[in-house]
Amino acid sequence: MKKDYKVLFIAMSGVRVKDQDLLKLGMTLPGFVERSEVIASLPSLSLLTLAAHNPENWEAKYIDVDQVTEEVKEEVLAEKADLIAISTFTARAFDTYRLSDFLIENGACVVLGGLHVSVLPNEAIKHASSIVVGQAEVVWPNLLEHFESGNLKKVYNQRDYQSYNIKNSIIPRYDLIDISKYNRVTIQTSRGCPLSCTFCAASKLISPYQLKPIEHIEEELRTIFSIWNKPFIELADDNTFVNKKWSKDLLRLFKKYPMKWFTESDISIADDTELLELLAESNCAQVLIGLESASPDSLIGIEANDWKKSQFDKYMQKIEKIQSYGISVNGCFILGLDSDELSSFEITDQFIRESNLSEVQITMLTPFPGTELYNKLKEENRLLQEVFWDECTLFDVTYRPKNFSPDELREGFHHLMKSVYSVDRVAQRKRIFRICRKNRIRNNEVLNEF
Repeated sequence: MKKDYKVLFIAMSGVRVKDQDLLKLGMTLPGFVERSEVIASLPSLSLLTLAAHNPENWEAKYIDVDQVTEEVKEEVLAEKADLIAISTFTARAFDTYRLSDFLIENGACVVLGGLHVSVLPNEAIKHASSIVVGQAEVVWPNLLEHFESGNLKKVYNQRDYQSYNIKNSIIPRYDLIDISKYNRVTIQTSRGCPLSCTFCAASKLISPYQLKPIEHIEEELRTIFSIWNKPFIELADDNTFVNKKWSKDLLRLFKKYPMKWFTESDISIADDTELLELLAESNCAQVLIGLESASPDSLIGIEANDWKKSQFDKYMQKIEKIQSYGISVNGCFILGLDSDELSSFEITDQFIRESNLSEVQITMLTPFPGTELYNKLKEENRLLQEVFWDECTLFDVTYRPKNFSPDELREGFHHLMKSVYSVDRVAQRKRIFRICRKNRIRNNEVLNEF
């Protein structure tokens, strides 16, 4: 009989805005605060997925770590886990290293993974017993075998193993989470993205574009519904509806379940009436769409074929069409693009007013390590610091914009935040959202209303 072991999976959660003025401002902006709370309340799907690959003799426990306090450090040690696996993103890398260093100093064995570790393995290895580079599913069973035999390697690279295919995915360990701590749960239906946005630090950096079989997704839904009667599901996809035929099969599946859900897509969904009808029928609560800019010139060069620029003239029309089906559009904008000028802040504000978006997300251009944008700005000597990972929050200035100063970017962004997330503007968008819901009900396009 094999010896029993325990692995503790730790997700580094939450984002800390470094800009203290913006942090204070955020406390008074209802829309900004609400969005931050939603992001913070998601469990780590990557770790729940990895836990599903544990052999039977490995017990698994999952926790979130928001702040690395002395109390949290001691609580982690008190778990007496044989192995501790930590997944992090760039903004929490320093906190992750600090926690891992403490644990190792106190005799723990710590494995680090995630997108940031995969992009900067030479940095991460200094703070870990072992690291995983790339998609961990194909690596994990072998890593655990090596641990059991006392032969754990410093680096496990996905490229040294058989390529991972999402068609071979297994159901994540949703049973490990305390659902009372979260307002939504995640499912991944596709991995990677076929588009090539220069600023994107999503899963395409470690995975080609892949679609999960519909029958696998249905198994995951059944599992979620066995522990959660009326879940709100957020898809952990970079761009869900690229493949329209597969997407429609996905939506037909979603129609079978009494759930609300959210995902990210591009504006092309407005071109397919059947897809919009299925979105409404499947009770899609909202779709986040990367509009990126309110100025067509600023869209030049952000992806290979300038597709988003080609769509700009129809942005307003397409937003209206999508929302006419009762589907709320969360428009995402990036400030600080190379074609942006000081007037871009006011132009963005005006576009948001006129577009009648039911929700808005504004962010600063952020050069995440590993992206084409990061390499470009580094080559042009425009990064404000060589290492700035804790400022990769989407709300902190990390580089020198092309047409104005870093201070002007910061001030313009603050002013835009105050306007977009003011009490009156948030109330206006909520009214638009309610109209979306009424449109859906009036057209009898919802099968399961709550």
